[in-house]
Amino acid sequence: MSQKKSLFSDAQSRMADIFDRLDVHCDVRRQLEQPKCIHQAAIPVRMDDGSLRVFPGWRVQYDQSRGPGKGGVRFHPNVDADEVTALSFWMVLKCALVNLPFGGAKGGVQVDPKSLSRMELERLSRGYIRAFYDVIGPDRDVPAPDVNTNEIVMGWMVDEYSEISREKVPAIITGKPPEMGGSAGRTAATGRGALLVLETWARRKGKRPEDTTIAVQGFGNAGYHFARLAHEAGYRIVALSDSKGAINTNMALDPEPIWRHKNETRELKGMVYCESSVCTESDVGQISQEALLALDVDVLVLAALENAITTDNVGQVRAGAILEIANGPVTAKADASLAEKKVTVLPDVLANAGGVIVSYLEWVQNRTGDYWSESYINERLADQLVNQAELCFDRADEMDVSYRVAAYLQSVERIVSAIASRGTQQYFIGE
Repeated sequence: MSQKKSLFSDAQSRMADIFDRLDVHCDVRRQLEQPKCIHQAAIPVRMDDGSLRVFPGWRVQYDQSRGPGKGGVRFHPNVDADEVTALSFWMVLKCALVNLPFGGAKGGVQVDPKSLSRMELERLSRGYIRAFYDVIGPDRDVPAPDVNTNEIVMGWMVDEYSEISREKVPAIITGKPPEMGGSAGRTAATGRGALLVLETWARRKGKRPEDTTIAVQGFGNAGYHFARLAHEAGYRIVALSDSKGAINTNMALDPEPIWRHKNETRELKGMVYCESSVCTESDVGQISQEALLALDVDVLVLAALENAITTDNVGQVRAGAILEIANGPVTAKADASLAEKKVTVLPDVLANAGGVIVSYLEWVQNRTGDYWSESYINERLADQLVNQAELCFDRADEMDVSYRVAAYLQSVERIVSAIASRGTQQYFIGE
């Protein structure tokens, strides 16, 4: 079986130890071993040349014991039911970890969105909502952006839902444009949250930003905003990569001009990407994406896709710590190898939770009609995420376990309480 097909089983393989540590009742184990619902649809799209293409799409609702499902919609050529199921499972853990009143869900369409025109992309986005209209809703399942989807796509989706329902329902989708009810601060929230987690850990370890080198794999929305904010905070960004290439320097990169150049040319090249007072054009070079993962840096940021670090390349990792902004970027076996090498891993369910926290705040604003400033949103994000990160780190220190184990324990405890409150076997047989 390929790594792609085993993504969900790989994610589940970490749970047996967590269940045993918490002595979780078999009723709860059975409920969390598989998703509640897997919805699949064929989404027809009339192309610009008049031809018809049909794209497979999914919406998986894994568990809703703590509230409505919550999770993004991914457009990618490699999306399949297994991947969407694994992502929905991680959303359950993530929402519980940061104590949000949501369950976990996820969506995806198997498509290369870069091959579509903007009008074709709009038709596909609206077709996704038509396909899954009857299984989503503000109190049922609330989609959001994910890989290759953004606020424009979310705007089309919320508009389509409103057209079908014949009423304005802004709380059905988060990550929308502000003009359509989207929240201030949502676009940068995932990257901002990842930096908050890194800073919380760094303070506990006595690490200073100016002494910390960082390599970032994945220069999309989350990776860019993390790199930009980390650079502003004084961290040294020494390497960046996207799906087409990678660049590095011995000094420090300024992510802002790199982002502008990337959006203009769709390329990462060794041009004048550094601050003029720090380095020159000759200091920046191109490296392979594989070489970036093997750089000797203080922090390796994984902000691309799942399975970036596997048993095939884990031996090449020389970073002292890994920050997982992507979902599932380290396989379970590779995770064990990193632990043996004493590489700190700040896990995805914590590190990328900033996006869902601000999605929750957007959902609340949509339901109340009371909209808040970006500074207030950022304060709420920091308060919620740093508090939950501190609880997780404290547990890891007290129990002498990895941050991932501590995060999973924190999540599963809350999920178990929600499921058990409905009754377990002991309750129903009078014990």
